[in-house]
Parts: sequence; structure tokens; C-alpha cells
Amino acid sequence: MTNPPTTDEHDAVDILVSDHREIEAVLVELATRQGTPEHRRGLADVVIAELVRHSVAEEAYVYPIAREVLPDGHEIADREIAEHSDAERTMKELESADPADPRFDELLAQLTSAIRHHVAEEEKELFPRLRAATAREELVEIAARITAIKKIGPTRPHPGSPEHPPANKLLAPGIGLVDRLRDALSGRPTSMDELRDKG
Repeated sequence: MTNPPTTDEHDAVDILVSDHREIEAVLVELATRQGTPEHRRGLADVVIAELVRHSVAEEAYVYPIAREVLPDGHEIADREIAEHSDAERTMKELESADPADPRFDELLAQLTSAIRHHVAEEEKELFPRLRAATAREELVEIAARITAIKKIGPTRPHPGSPEHPPANKLLAPGIGLVDRLRDALSGRPTSMDELRDKG
């Protein structure tokens, strides 16, 4: 039997909103167009890795709950997953774009707009409704699962990979392992701490 959560434990919504703030901070820095092309490439790599981890966690744990507890949960989850897919295709293009090429900033603007719309939708509609319809204990338990999958999941966009459980939960660790090996071999940063350490 697990102990009941204390009031200072973060729930799934807390974790995801924190992700949103961290991603927004990197997007704002990228929008300034300051720094060397290498630094901007690093920022783009960090934001892509953060967005991929975040999306994988939502698709594995948050959207299935929305489908269960909200009367229109299937519609909401399908819309959110479609938005993830669109963003992932943009991230795939951004991943290979040269920061000195004008296309880099076009893709970045497209991604930023899509992400801001998605975040606003989740924070105004989905997250409050999930909190109202789901026991706090369950949301705290899901927070732990979200944290765990973000540590082992993919860090690069994979537009063709499964978006629904159980396939996404089963494949995420293997895809993540390959991504982390590629990141390590190429020196690609996947967090702001790694980017600072490189600089």
C-alpha cells in the first residue's frame, strides 16, 4: 500500500506546466536571435529534446486519462496528439536546419506559434478539467511516471512512431536509448545544463 501524497508533492499538471515554462524560456531566448550560430543550434536542440520528452509523457499518461475521465476526452486527446504530430514534423525539419539559413528562423517561428497555442489550450482547458475529474493521488502517481519516462524516452522527433498506449510506452525506452547514444556521440545538448556545460 502506498502512502497518501502530501500537499507538497507535485502532481502531473505541476510537472507539465513546469515543462511549459522551461520550453517558453528557451523559445524566448531563441527569438532574440542573439548568440553564435552554434549557440542557437544548441538552444534549438534543447527545445526539441524538451518538447519530445514532454510529448511522449503526455501521450503515454495524460491523454489516456483524459479519455477515461472527460466526456469529450477522446476528442481532446485526438486533437492534442494531432498537434504533437504537426509540431514533430516541424521539429524534424528544424533539427537539420542550419541556424545561419533563413529557413531556421521560419521553422522556429512556426514551431513557437504552434507550441504557444498548444500550451494555452492545455493550461486553460485540459489541465483544469483533469484536476477537477481526477483524484489528486492519481495525478501525483502519474507525475512519478511522467518523470520516469522523460528520463528514458526519446530526445529526437520520430514522426512515424506510435502515439497511443501500449505501443508508445513499450517503444519509448528503446527509441530513447538510441537517441541518447546519438546525442552523446554527437555532443548534442538535450538540456540547458548540458548546453551551459558545453559553452
